[in-house]
Amino acid sequence: MTTPTAAPTTARIDQLVDDVREAVGRGLPPDTTAYLVGERLAAHLGSSDLLTPEQREGDPDHYRQHLLHAERDGSFSIVALVWLPGQETCVHDHVSWCVTGVHEGTESERRYRLVPDGTTARLVATEDVVNAQGDVCGFAPPGDIHRVRNACSSTAISIHVYGADVSRLGSSVRRVYDLPADEL
Repeated sequence: MTTPTAAPTTARIDQLVDDVREAVGRGLPPDTTAYLVGERLAAHLGSSDLLTPEQREGDPDHYRQHLLHAERDGSFSIVALVWLPGQETCVHDHVSWCVTGVHEGTESERRYRLVPDGTTARLVATEDVVNAQGDVCGFAPPGDIHRVRNACSSTAISIHVYGADVSRLGSSVRRVYDLPADEL
């Protein structure tokens, strides 16, 4: 994954920023905030005027992250992730609440639970989800361990809203898990 870089905005991104700002500005708990942000994000998914051509560009080596907006006070960031066929994340969790919406294509996600195993721990797969265009999901730590991949034969693009400043952090990932993982 590459470090996000700011890109030009569109009128629709500006509207999405206003919509997210309103939801985040309520100061509600993370789960509730993620739900409200998801409602606002859904209205913009699939719109041809959401992203510029540059924000739709992938990278042949790994999924590409385009920073669309980072709120000045650090309360949220919006990024577009572009996934070429076969690209995936490692198993990870996040520094904050997160909302993801599929803008184009489909994404496959495997969710995990961390389980103590004697003196160590292991991951147990809890669910496989395929998110299609227009699907939105949100979560807040703890309980946000997952791996995402593009299992289809075309490009997938998703919009992610994080309750953190990824322009400063470089990523929303808190921890990468390199533990034994049980499969479904």
